[in-house]
Amino acid sequence: MPLPPAPSRRAALLAPEAFEVTARPRAPQASANEAIAEPVRTTAVPRAGRKAGSAPPVASGSPVAAPLIPVETLARGQEPASAPTARATSTRKARTTSAAATPSAAANATAPRNKKAAPQGPTKLFVLDTNVLLHDPTSLFRFEEHDIFLPMIVLEELDGHKKGMTEVARNGRQASRTLDALAAAQGADMAKGLKLDSTGQRAAGGHLFFQTAPLDYSLPTSLPPGKADNQILGVVEALRKLHAPREVVLVSKDINMRVKARALGLTAEDYQNDKTLEDGDLLYAGVLALPPDFWAKSGKNVESWQSGAHTYYRIGGPIVQQLMINQFVYFEAPGEPSLFARVSEIREKTAVLQTLKDYGSAKNAVWGVTTRNREQNYAMNLLMDPEIDFVTLTGTAGTGKTLLALAAGLTQVLDDRRYTEIIMTRATVSVGEDIGFLPGTEEEKMGPWMGALDDNLEFLAKGDGGNAGEWGRAATNELIRSRIKIKSMNFMRGRTFLNKYVIIDEAQNLTPKQMKTLITRAGPGTKIICMGNLAQIDTPYLTEGSSGLTYAVDRFKGWPHSGHITLARGERSRLADFASEVL
Repeated sequence: MPLPPAPSRRAALLAPEAFEVTARPRAPQASANEAIAEPVRTTAVPRAGRKAGSAPPVASGSPVAAPLIPVETLARGQEPASAPTARATSTRKARTTSAAATPSAAANATAPRNKKAAPQGPTKLFVLDTNVLLHDPTSLFRFEEHDIFLPMIVLEELDGHKKGMTEVARNGRQASRTLDALAAAQGADMAKGLKLDSTGQRAAGGHLFFQTAPLDYSLPTSLPPGKADNQILGVVEALRKLHAPREVVLVSKDINMRVKARALGLTAEDYQNDKTLEDGDLLYAGVLALPPDFWAKSGKNVESWQSGAHTYYRIGGPIVQQLMINQFVYFEAPGEPSLFARVSEIREKTAVLQTLKDYGSAKNAVWGVTTRNREQNYAMNLLMDPEIDFVTLTGTAGTGKTLLALAAGLTQVLDDRRYTEIIMTRATVSVGEDIGFLPGTEEEKMGPWMGALDDNLEFLAKGDGGNAGEWGRAATNELIRSRIKIKSMNFMRGRTFLNKYVIIDEAQNLTPKQMKTLITRAGPGTKIICMGNLAQIDTPYLTEGSSGLTYAVDRFKGWPHSGHITLARGERSRLADFASEVL
C-alpha cells in the first residue's frame, strides 16, 4: 500500500482522504510481504509532535514477513501471542529504527511538551482539614493521583461556615457544590470512593472518600474528644492503623493543628498548592543589572538608532535569554558609559532596549514630584506610559509607592485628560482590633482607611498651589478631590471601569481570587496600579508566596502591556529608613 503524501507546506495537515486511505482495513487474502505493522495511524501526529513538513513516520523501512498485528495490541505495548520468535526479533529490530513503531515513542511524540512524568511510588491518602476547603475550594483537585479522605466533622464544620457574604462563606458554598457534583456523577459510589476526575478535572486521578462509619481510635486524655480538631486527629490515627503501611497525611492550614499531629506521631503538612512561589526572594523584581563586561563583549555588535526622544539599542548574546518585555536593565561601572533602559522587544536571539525619560530632572517633574532614585524613575516611566495597562509596585514603607501613583494619576487626569477620574480602593484589613462600624456613606466609611491618600494629597496640593495663596490652595485641593473617588472593594463585582485610573492600595492583603475580581473590572482605556508591601500582610492564612499581589506579579510578567518594579530605597525620612532596617 503506498504511503500518504507528505504535507505540501510547513505545518500543513494532511487531507482527510489521506487518513481514510491508510485507515482502510486490509483484505484477508493480501500477501504477507505487504503486511506492515499498522502503527501507520500515527501519521495523525499533532503538529507539535514532529518537525513541520516531514513525511509521516512508518513502522519499518522495509517489508517484513509478519502477520497483520492489530492496532490495539500495539497500543497496549504487547507482543502478538502467535508471532514466531524469528519474526518477533526482526520486528523488534525494525522498531529501533523508527520512533513511531514503539508505543512509548509514539506516546512521547503525541504528548504535549509540558506533560508531567508518570507518578512513581505508592499513592498517599490525604485527610483534609476544614480550613483547607475554606481557603481553596478547588483543593480537592490539587493532589494529582493521590486519594482524599474527608471526616464527617469536616462536613459539619463546612455546613456551619456557608452562611454570610464573606469570602470564607463563598468558598464554603463552592466547596459544598463541588462535593454535591462529585456525589451526583454517573456511577458514583461512596463506598468505593468518588472519582475526582468525574466532573472534568483531568489533573486529579485519585478518589474521594467520606467517613461513612465510626472509626476506632484513642487519643490522650489531655485532648478533649468533643473538639473538632481532636476528632480529625483521631480519624487520622485510625486511618493510619487501618491502611498501614500506606502513608496517611493530614493537610491543614492551622499551625497548632499540625504541631499537635506531629506530637502524636502523625504526618502533617501545610497546604502548599495555593502558593505562587515557595520563596519570596524569587519574586520577579522587574530590574536586571547588566554584567560588568557587557560593553566589552557586546559593544561591537550593538545596533543603535534614534527615534523621538529615545535611543534604541539592539543587543544579542546569552543575556537575551534572561530578559522579559518591559523589564528594566541598567549598567553602571567606573569609566564606562552608564545605561538605563527598558526592554521593548525580544526576538529569538536579539532584544531591543529603549532609553528612559529622566523624571529626576526638575523640567520633567510630574505634578511637582521628581524621582529620587533609580527604581522610582523606573516606576514613573511605567506609570506615565499610555501603552502600559497594568502596573505593580512593591516595596517597604516609605519608598514612595502611593505618592508616585497619585502624582502620575493627577497629571494624566487633570493635565493630559487621558483618564476621566482616579478610583482608589484598598483591602479593609485592620492592623489591630476592629473599632466597630463606621458611620456615613460609602466614601465616608472608607475615609479612615485612606489616611495614606490624605497625607499624599496634602503634599501634592501644597506643592501645586504654593504660590497662589490660601484661596489657590483651597481651589486646587477641591479640584483634586473632585476627580478622586474612594470605593469599597465589597461592591466591585459586576462593575466596569471605562477610562479610569484605578489604584489598589495594600494589595498584599488580597487573595488571588480577589485580585482577579478587581483586575477584570477594567474596561477600555483603564489603567490599574497595584501597590503593596509583602512584608506587612495582615490577612490570616496569606503569606508572601500566596498573596494576590505575588500572584499578579508572577502571572503578568512578560506581558507587553504590564510592568513591575520593586522599590528598594526608602525616601520618607532617616528615622523611617532606620526603623525599617533594625525593627
